Amino acid sequence: MSTVVRFSPDLGRWLEHKLDAGQLPPTLVAAMLKQGVNERAAHAIVAAFVDARQQGAAVPDGVIELHDDAPSRPTARLAPGTRILAADREIAVHSRGDDPVLATLGNVVDADECQAIIEMARPRLRPSTLVDLMSGRDVVSDKRASWGMFFRLCENDLIARLDRRLSALMNLPLENGEGLQVLHYPTGAGSEPHHDYLAPTNAANRESIARSGQRVSTLVTYLNDVPEGGQTVFPRLGLAVSPIRGNACYFEYGDDRGRVDARSLHASAPVTRGEKWVVTKWVRERRFVAADEAAKLFAGS
Repeated sequence: MSTVVRFSPDLGRWLEHKLDAGQLPPTLVAAMLKQGVNERAAHAIVAAFVDARQQGAAVPDGVIELHDDAPSRPTARLAPGTRILAADREIAVHSRGDDPVLATLGNVVDADECQAIIEMARPRLRPSTLVDLMSGRDVVSDKRASWGMFFRLCENDLIARLDRRLSALMNLPLENGEGLQVLHYPTGAGSEPHHDYLAPTNAANRESIARSGQRVSTLVTYLNDVPEGGQTVFPRLGLAVSPIRGNACYFEYGDDRGRVDARSLHASAPVTRGEKWVVTKWVRERRFVAADEAAKLFAGS
C-alpha cells in the first residue's frame, strides 16, 4: 500500500532555494514542521528533493508517493559476528546497524601502521578538493580546509598489506578498491555533508561509473586520537562516530541493482582541539579503472 502526498509549487521552489544555499535536510524538515507539515511527509518530501539532486534527476513536481509497507532490508556485505577475520588480523565489531548497513570497528590498523601511513603521506599532502557536481572538475573549496593525497593500489609493502586487509574486511575483490586516500584536518577543519557515491550530473562521473560501476561502500579509519571534535557525523541518522586511533567507521550505500542510499550523507565535524588523520577506502561494483589508466588503454588500442 502507498499514500500520495501533494505539496505546493511554492514549497518546491522554497526547498530548491534553501538547498542551493547549502541548508541541511534536518533544518528544512524542522522548518516545515513549524508550518504544520506532517512529520513523515516532511521527511519524505525533503528526502525526495535531496535524492533527485544527488542523482541528477528532475525534482518532484508536487506529488510524491509514500510506501506504507516496510522495504526489505539490504543484505550486508560485511560479515556477521562480533569479530571478523580480515586477511592478516581479526577485526572487532563494536557496533553495527543493518538498515542502512553501518558498523564501528576496532583493531583495523595498529599504532605502528598508523604512524607509518602518516609519515608516508605527509610530504605528498595537497589542499583537498571537492568535485563540482555540474562540471565534474576538482576544485579547492574553503568549505573543506583539509589536506589530502592518494596512494596507488598496492603501492608498497605496507599499502599492499592494508589494501588486502580492507578488501577482505569489505568483502569485495582487491581490484574493486580505489587507492587509499589520506586526509589531514588541522584544528578548525572539517567537511560539509556529502555522499561518497557518484552523482551522474556530469560527464566525468558518468564515465567513471561506466568504467568501474558505482561506489558501494566506504571505510574511514582513524590514524590518531582526536582530543576534541572531528567526529564522522551522519545527520540523517542522528549518529556521530568518534575518531579513535586504529578504529574505523564502515558504511554501505550501493546495492547490486545500482541503487544508492541517500541516508549515507555524512560530514567531518570541525576539529576543535588537536588534529585529525584518516585513511579512506572506497570500493566499486567492478574493477576500478582510473581516468588516466583508461586514457592509456585507449591510446594503446
